[in-house]
Amino acid sequence: MARRMLAAAAAATLALGLSACSVNDSLAQEYREGSEKGFIAGEFQVVEIPADERGEPVDFEGVVETGETVTSGEYEDEVLVVNFWYAACGPCRAEAPLLEEVWQEYEGEGVSFLGVNTYDQPDTAISFAETYGITYPSVIDVENGDVKLAFATATPIQATPTTLVLDAEGRVAARIIGQLESASILSSIVADVRAESA
Repeated sequence: MARRMLAAAAAATLALGLSACSVNDSLAQEYREGSEKGFIAGEFQVVEIPADERGEPVDFEGVVETGETVTSGEYEDEVLVVNFWYAACGPCRAEAPLLEEVWQEYEGEGVSFLGVNTYDQPDTAISFAETYGITYPSVIDVENGDVKLAFATATPIQATPTTLVLDAEGRVAARIIGQLESASILSSIVADVRAESA
């Protein structure tokens, strides 16, 4: 009897493992097809876009974790750093202090930071901010994905985390795919984009 129960438990564990693999395979297939339905953690990559090759300004509106509405118009004439993240994302947790470090470096100098949480409810986002010392707001985008969609029309967002740097005209000037490796990388990009409008 005990052997049968152990065998049944082992079979159930194997089935769960196989179903998890099939979910991952499904996400990988979506990524290869470019359907962008799911998120795949990406390899670290920095793409900087010359000013004369940037697209249209990104127009967005969303509600942050504390309930206030934010719009792209609030960041007019500023450099805006936008980070796509969610709380259970390991690379998002690892890079959070680096993002905050750069935010503290440039706060009040014509640079703003905005998170876009693609998965969590407000309470989870607030808890994350308290745990990791994040002081800039995050849009809660899980319900309709409108903010992610607004940015995805301007640049590919296929991995989490992804960090975008927008110029003073609201155009995507740089894209960091995957976990930010150092604060200095982002700080240098922000400095370069700020210098364009100086």
